[in-house]
Amino acid sequence: MTSDDPATLTQWDKSHAWHPFTQMQDWTAPAHQPLFITRGEGVWLYDIEGRRYLDGNSTIWTNLHGHRHPRLDAALAGQAAKIAHVSALGFANEPATRLARALVQLWPEGTLQRVFFSDDGSTAIECAVKMALQYHQLTGHPERSSFAAFENAYHGDTMAAATLGGISTFTERFRRFGLSTGHFPDMAALEQMPRESSATLAAVIIEPLIQGSAGMRTWPAGMLGALRHWCNERGVLLICDEVLTGFGRTGRMFACHHEGVVPDFLCLAKGLTGGYLPLAATLTRESIYEAFLGRFEELKTFFYGHSYTGNPLACAVALASLEVFQEEDTLARLQPKMALMGSLLTDLKARHPQHLGAVRQCGFIAGLDVLADAPAGRPFPWQVQTGARICLAARDAGLLTRPIRDTLILMPPLCTSEAELRHAMQALSHGIAAVCR
Repeated sequence: MTSDDPATLTQWDKSHAWHPFTQMQDWTAPAHQPLFITRGEGVWLYDIEGRRYLDGNSTIWTNLHGHRHPRLDAALAGQAAKIAHVSALGFANEPATRLARALVQLWPEGTLQRVFFSDDGSTAIECAVKMALQYHQLTGHPERSSFAAFENAYHGDTMAAATLGGISTFTERFRRFGLSTGHFPDMAALEQMPRESSATLAAVIIEPLIQGSAGMRTWPAGMLGALRHWCNERGVLLICDEVLTGFGRTGRMFACHHEGVVPDFLCLAKGLTGGYLPLAATLTRESIYEAFLGRFEELKTFFYGHSYTGNPLACAVALASLEVFQEEDTLARLQPKMALMGSLLTDLKARHPQHLGAVRQCGFIAGLDVLADAPAGRPFPWQVQTGARICLAARDAGLLTRPIRDTLILMPPLCTSEAELRHAMQALSHGIAAVCR
């Protein structure tokens, strides 16, 4: 059964689909028309009616080099012509092996030496959590079974990942079923933890430099380095969640590189395949990996995995994405665009002084707080969904993005041109004026 008729597709979608983070009563209301995206080209997305929109949030923070990039398309087609899937349980495949080595080579020699593949950001976190717990058990410290995280953190939606998070909307219903986790507002609060309490910590987890789902809230400079030092002093493992920040988003390949920090576990997903296919990776140190080695009957094995672990299609595209960074000099070409983004954000705030509060930028990521009265710091009632309505108005001006409540997010693909970046800012300005006037 096929159809390209928008009315039929809408009926099918409303009758059968369940969308993430969506109140389906609103979605299935008669007046709501879902936006069907049918194709992409570069930074542009096209709907079923042929209208085009700039991809202002990189298709939920995944796309790096644009849609239908010829290098990535060729890698996907080339691998599909060989084999689409190989089980990682008992077998190896060439793209996964090559990708593991390529990821390790992005870090100083002798640091992050082992790569465990999974499916998405949540599972990358789950791997790190389970590895940390089992590592302490295997090395004679089973008492290290709790975790420290930060307020307003987001680490995914599977059970363990969700309870590490600090945003009540995503976690409160499930917290009592998950990990024992303490949440801290900042580094100063964590440093006040008594030593006897930190002796029970398996690991600390952080989104380095910037908290994504908190509304693009940035950490102070030096905080990540201080956290690495604190963990070293107290024998606590450090998990860095770079699902959002990895692969150039902050202006360097990884956020950790800004402060010369090497975590004990690095969690990657989203941009790993350039936004093409689901794939995640958890990188760790050789010393942690070695604790799991032994005879089969010792049961030291890491008994964890997914059916599509190390999928060759996804790994082939991920390798091509890393090659594009070199071939197109992506990070160097990004630097002037980051500077332009900062300038345009300043202009945008000056244009809307009544309704734009804090404007935060980290690399090629921006978060803009919309307020009812910015000088007085007075917010709109969150229930009226001002941010969502602004983004809907910006759609009319040719920009697609999603807010986090009343924080507008701009995080376009790294290949976005200066003209396209200006277009995105103009569309945001149109949306703010249309809704807030």
